[in-house]
Parts: sequence; structure tokens; C-alpha cells
Amino acid sequence: MAFYDDTVEVMLPAEQLQARIAELGAQITQDYRGKELTLIGVLKGSIFFLTDLARHIDLPITIELMGVSSYQGGTETTGEVRVTHDLSRPMHGRHVLLVEDIVDTGLTMKFLLANFAARGPASVKVASLLEKPSRAKVKIDIDYKGFVIEDRFVVGYGLDYGDKYRNLPFVGVMRTD
Repeated sequence: MAFYDDTVEVMLPAEQLQARIAELGAQITQDYRGKELTLIGVLKGSIFFLTDLARHIDLPITIELMGVSSYQGGTETTGEVRVTHDLSRPMHGRHVLLVEDIVDTGLTMKFLLANFAARGPASVKVASLLEKPSRAKVKIDIDYKGFVIEDRFVVGYGLDYGDKYRNLPFVGVMRTD
């Protein structure tokens, strides 16, 4: 019996995640053919998605990591976004793909898009494994979207509850019973 069997119900199984990520990687490869691409993983949640997505992109890529937070350990966003870890090199003139685990309120991604616009990249696009449109406070155009989900608190595949459950190979819902 796995540690999560009593607490997490599978929403998106690992096979479904991997199939969709392969499709996204193929689309990104096609869209950026002939260009170098920088993937920016938004820590900590995107790390699993970022890693698998990068393996499906057949281009010369570089990877950067950026830490931002608006949750501070809870299940509801505080609305205040802060940078907890910045990039190690300038993004001026680069084609940038922001890789996020989930876009729900859109506040974090709005902050990131404004932040990157000021850095002078050649282009900025967004890839998100999940989107929760019912929680949106601002409209975010997601260029490469994995799945649209209902408003439930999800864990696994990088998403956490109290910094736990990130290592699940699927996206699941915390059981409330």
C-alpha cells in the first residue's frame, strides 16, 4: 500500500500526463524550429513537468529556474507574489517559454509576464500543465496547455500540499472524507 492511498484520488494518471506532454513537446519543437529556446521552470511545482517536457523538445534548449510564491504554505493564494529565486543569466534577446505547473488565479503568471517583459526577451510564451479557469482573477493566454481542470485542490506531479505529495507520478485530488 502506498503512503497516499488513503488520502489522494487519481485525477490524471501518469500515462495520460506523459501522452499530453509528448504532444506539447512536439508542438513546441515545430513552433520554435530553427531557434534556440530557454525554458524557465517556475519552482518548485513545475520541476517534474519541466523535466519531462524538455525531453520531448527536439531543439537546442537552455533551462533556467525561477522561484516565486503566492501561497506561503496554504491552499489559498495570498495574492501577493514574491520572487524567492531569480535567474542566473540575462534573458535579453532570448526566446523564453515560462513553464508552470498550474495557472489558477493567474496572478502569479501576470506577475511573471510583466517581469519578463522588462527583461527584453525576443519572445515570451507560457506552458502550463494545468489550468483552473473557474478561479481566474486575470485572463492569461496559455500557449501550451496540458489540461483544463475543475476547481479542486490537486497534488502530485510537482503540486504539493504542505510541501508533500510532489513526488506522485499522477495528478490527484486530496480526499476530504
